[in-house]
Amino acid sequence: MMFWMFMLICDLLIPVSMIIIGKVFCKNPPKTINGVYGYRTARAMKNKDTWDFAQRYCGRLWCRIGAVLLALSVLAMLPPLGKDTDAVGIWGGIIALIQVIVLITAIFPVEQALKKNFDENGKRRN
Repeated sequence: MMFWMFMLICDLLIPVSMIIIGKVFCKNPPKTINGVYGYRTARAMKNKDTWDFAQRYCGRLWCRIGAVLLALSVLAMLPPLGKDTDAVGIWGGIIALIQVIVLITAIFPVEQALKKNFDENGKRRN
């Protein structure tokens, strides 16, 4: 049971991090374009407008995805409850892998929104 609790906590780290970072990006996004902190793609870093838009859009998206992943992760960890440590570890690892894939695929909607709202030079479309 202790290992199951450990794996549950581990599997909640990514969704909780997404929610926290998403809220930070929405309320207090990185002010300057930088290569260290924030949503950093070539399209997002074109200028200050694309940068600000990408930070807020990604923040809102991560808050929503994180909340859904949080609930689904708790539910997904119920089937291995009471199983041996190998089964719990494998199950928890698969959940974490799926979470990482979802986290990475969040790039696509942000890039689509940037493409829809800004031209190739970073100027806002009307």
